[in-house]
Amino acid sequence: MTNKIAIVGAGFSGAVIARELAEAGYNVDVYEKRDQLAGNCFTERDTETNVMVHVYGPHIFHTDNERVWQYVNRFGEFKDYTNRVKAFSQERVFSLPINLLTINQFFNKTFSPDEAREFIKSVADQSIDEPISFEEQALKFVGKELYEAFFKGYTIKQWGLDPKELPASILKRLPLRFNYDDNYFNHKYQGMPKDGYTPIVAAICEHENISIKLSTAFDKSQCSDYAHVFYTGPLDAWFDYCEGHLPYRTLDFETFRREGDVQGTAVLNYCDQKVAFTRITEHKHFSPWEQHEQSICYREFSRLAQPGDTPYYPIRLTGDPEQLINYVDLAEREQGVTFVGRLATYRYLDMDVTIKEALETADLFLEKKGQNMRSFTIQPLSKS
Repeated sequence: MTNKIAIVGAGFSGAVIARELAEAGYNVDVYEKRDQLAGNCFTERDTETNVMVHVYGPHIFHTDNERVWQYVNRFGEFKDYTNRVKAFSQERVFSLPINLLTINQFFNKTFSPDEAREFIKSVADQSIDEPISFEEQALKFVGKELYEAFFKGYTIKQWGLDPKELPASILKRLPLRFNYDDNYFNHKYQGMPKDGYTPIVAAICEHENISIKLSTAFDKSQCSDYAHVFYTGPLDAWFDYCEGHLPYRTLDFETFRREGDVQGTAVLNYCDQKVAFTRITEHKHFSPWEQHEQSICYREFSRLAQPGDTPYYPIRLTGDPEQLINYVDLAEREQGVTFVGRLATYRYLDMDVTIKEALETADLFLEKKGQNMRSFTIQPLSKS
């Protein structure tokens, strides 16, 4: 039996699996239909400003997983970076995530931590026991006024759906703090690659047993040429959209350049529904160790992806539709193919979780080598 492995997609999922299997002695072909590595984490310097740009939108690395942190640092240098998001709401600017400063600013108070905790408890909807929807989670989390100021309009713009239709899990990722800590994340390790993400993915793929095939689509008829296929593309695309197109959100970016400092921060959310875009990102602030006289910014617009668009976020509802369940059934019956990554498993995944799952997928494959590899699969997602 051949020891050749095919990997479809050269983002973090595909690159990590390729590297792990190459080091174990497999010959790995990585197919990428784009002309670049790193998927939506692709970074490059803007030719006009020399700023390192996150071409498909910003990616901040954060994790509590020691293995993942050591892994990415093996292939590139990470600099300390703290994501401090600001929010424009009702003609004022606040700090996110919601913290003691946000609460005091919004309600024009001078609460102590304990006073703020009791106040939020008094305005939160305590009648909601187990939140199912995004809206229920928000009302139980912070109450009606803060929900409508910071989450409702932004969420409608971002997802194109009523927050009642979205699962509570989307909001559960965000902290609520009763101190003045405005670090957007709680994770132990947080940083930004000194030279961008693209060189890191390139370094991961730099191995004598790995062959990179850019601008090259993988055809399912090629499966018989390989011992196994790892697929990281859209789940519905693998099955030729036989159940129709799964819904994804895509992003459009309106780029503009200015002299000096445009907004004084990397990310400024625009929470009011009347503002068409969701946020402005100023990319030089993602590399604060660099100095730039000019600046490049993205206005970010979210919309429903159409065929041919770049899919960003899978739309998961409070109850998965029959269409998705049918695709999961097809994936579970597929032989010799493992579905891995955000698009193939139709889940929202942060980078660290993507890398963690890729490492674990490679571990499992190597553990099962020689045991009917053609039937080796991982269930892409739960039906629950």
